[in-house]
Amino acid sequence: MATTNDLKNGLVLNIDGQLWTVVEFQHVKPGKGPAFVRTKLKAVLSGKVVDKTFNAGVKVETANVDKREMQYLYRDGNDWVFMDTQSYDQIHVSDDVVGDNAKWMLENQNAIVATHDGAPLYVELPASVELLITYTEPGLQGDRSTGGTKPATLETGAEIAVPLFIETNTKVKVDTRDGSYLGRVN
Repeated sequence: MATTNDLKNGLVLNIDGQLWTVVEFQHVKPGKGPAFVRTKLKAVLSGKVVDKTFNAGVKVETANVDKREMQYLYRDGNDWVFMDTQSYDQIHVSDDVVGDNAKWMLENQNAIVATHDGAPLYVELPASVELLITYTEPGLQGDRSTGGTKPATLETGAEIAVPLFIETNTKVKVDTRDGSYLGRVN
């Protein structure tokens, strides 16, 4: 348990059996009436963001969320198997928890896996990853100056838009948040 005075960004709260991360908070002391804390909370599982106010000094239940760097090993049916890089313990993470991150994950890649009471909550990838383009149409001569894009298939099977001069077997940097092309990798 903590009070509203202990709130900080990134703290995970347990409110009505659901886990919420504090995105931002503000202590407000109006001229009239008692002080309160205005917060913006994000649901850990669904990603939904809500505004909630607490009276100052009220006790809030904190949740113990363990974030660890883990290495993705292999796929096992509908599960993704990760290994803790310190203890070498393996954990099975379901498709639902991995979600859209599956488009950017290769074997032996590191990611942050957050768990609560041993159950995986979410997988956090680095801001960008380097992936190989397995197929893209060849660019036409003279197309390079227009700044157009074309679809390209990555080694994970995901499709992104790349500039026309990019060819098959080129290693590119991809933003994992929105799937945008960031540049070539030498």
